[in-house]
Amino acid sequence: MPALFIGHGSPMNTLETNQYTEVWQTLGRDIPRPKAILCVSAHWFIGSTAVTAMPAPRTIHDFYGFPQALFDYQYPAAGAPQLASRVAELIKPDWTGLDRDQWGLDHGTWSVLAHMFPDADIPVVQLSINSMQPLEYHLRIGCALAPLREEGVLILGSGNVVHNLRLLQPDKLGSGEGWAVSFDQAVIDQMAADPGGLGQVASHPGFSRAVPTPDHFLPLAYIAGIAAEGEGTAGAFLQTYTLGSLSMTCFAVGMTPS
Repeated sequence: MPALFIGHGSPMNTLETNQYTEVWQTLGRDIPRPKAILCVSAHWFIGSTAVTAMPAPRTIHDFYGFPQALFDYQYPAAGAPQLASRVAELIKPDWTGLDRDQWGLDHGTWSVLAHMFPDADIPVVQLSINSMQPLEYHLRIGCALAPLREEGVLILGSGNVVHNLRLLQPDKLGSGEGWAVSFDQAVIDQMAADPGGLGQVASHPGFSRAVPTPDHFLPLAYIAGIAAEGEGTAGAFLQTYTLGSLSMTCFAVGMTPS
């Protein structure tokens, strides 16, 4: 199976047809059908490493101020408790909690899967992002999870390379500020040349504005770790920007999206 990082942007992409969602739909048709999906979402950013292990994860609406239709949306995919246990085994000796009743699927996961696999007929598991650990930890976990690709599991990171909500500019709907484009390009170059060295982009002058908090950037570290363990490179696609300070750039390992 390939491994993917998707720049997910606004939750409203769930309900919309646009340049992003059309690419996600094409991805869902192009890749082999997964046995299950493991998603690392920016929106499960907690002080520990945990994996959803319930048979029927709930749809979490982790936002406010959006239309009722978005709150009404459900993504009723089954869970995969056996996959959750497998994830915990692969991550050892680092500890991973099996979450049987707390979390579920948040919009970082279902806003993308709503287009990739709209029938919600593939089991989905989420892995939390441990906020207490440095980037190198997340790269290492990505490496550890790489064998799942041979087991038919699609590993999906969902976040945004550039994600600064305080600097959003409504008049720049289809473009990015120079610093945002420059940092995004630096990440693209790093992922193509040496994904295991992703931490080097912290020295870029645009880093602090592009990554004011690590939650949306760290899902990429898992895909970088997988790339470093396998093909040694991750190719960028859908390199676009919006509202000045968001990049919607996506990456793929093991495939070239059409």
